[in-house]
Amino acid sequence: MANLNYKNKIIVAPLNWGWGHASRCIPIIKEIMVLGYIPVIACDGSALDFLQKEFPNMETLELPTYGIKYHQYFVWSMCLNIPKIVNGIIKEQAVIKKYITEHKKEIVGIISDNRLGIYHSEIPSVYITHQLNIKAGILSKGINKIHHYFIKKHQECWVPDEENSLYSGDLSKNTSNLNIQYIGVLSRFKKQEIPTKYNLLVLLSGVEGQRKALEDLMFKELKYFKGKILLVRGTLNASTKVFPSNVVVVDYLLSKDLEKAINASDLVISRSGYSTIMDLVILEKRAFYIPTPGQTEQEYLASYLQRSNIANFSTQKEFTIDLLNKKNVEGSFKKTSQHCISEYLIKAFKLSPM
Repeated sequence: MANLNYKNKIIVAPLNWGWGHASRCIPIIKEIMVLGYIPVIACDGSALDFLQKEFPNMETLELPTYGIKYHQYFVWSMCLNIPKIVNGIIKEQAVIKKYITEHKKEIVGIISDNRLGIYHSEIPSVYITHQLNIKAGILSKGINKIHHYFIKKHQECWVPDEENSLYSGDLSKNTSNLNIQYIGVLSRFKKQEIPTKYNLLVLLSGVEGQRKALEDLMFKELKYFKGKILLVRGTLNASTKVFPSNVVVVDYLLSKDLEKAINASDLVISRSGYSTIMDLVILEKRAFYIPTPGQTEQEYLASYLQRSNIANFSTQKEFTIDLLNKKNVEGSFKKTSQHCISEYLIKAFKLSPM
């Protein structure tokens, strides 16, 4: 049992941008518990709701919401939202400082997954990102300079990929002498040998406007697919749409149920968010990616994976269900070992397993 008289808590703070950052923190949270320490989830919005469903009895710290308004083009969105992002960083810094002042004797360390304001000068901290080189057109140089400034606030930066940047390509190549640890593919799932139940699994995700846009597209196209389909809407809000009888629709699945569903599916359609890519790589699933329009990271990843003969993709505008049968690549499954996150936790925070 944890002793509140010594340091035993590790703050885990994923960015609230869809559920991707939150979902890839799940294996980290579980490993913290395996080592005998207490995770504190620091988050906001739907990502916090999602993690509270996964870990209903865990201590949480609600962080300020950035209140970002999303537009079709990533670069334009970033420009318009700079004041809100700066304000969000300042506010979450204030929240974390207050919490640490009140609980300093209990805190071992901080793990920030892309939350720029979550660090403390007196507490060891780690930053998680696969985007050491953000692709933002003419703004890339300036944005990356700012990003690297915040990365250097931490003792280490963990990149969830192999050392050769196998799945994230140029995004995760260390070109700025940052203190990087390539921790391997980070997924909450494990491959299972179970019978195929679904011919097609559709995973919707991301910020709400674009999540709904892909759902509307699937509503239009799935009626032409012959076979059993599972559609996971990726939201806590119910839908009134009535899909064809061969389509099973669920709003969301907790990790253990989603793991089983993916393992039992022959082909997966999803956004090319990096957390989803890692999950499908570990499960060795054939994937067809539809990057979020205007989100340069996803567009790059989808194109990179097709060039690497790993998965097929289409733009949202050009997608039709017929494209599933027109393969550009066969999809080569590279045997990829799971992360060994406990080793990195022990090293980063000088932990003694309890």
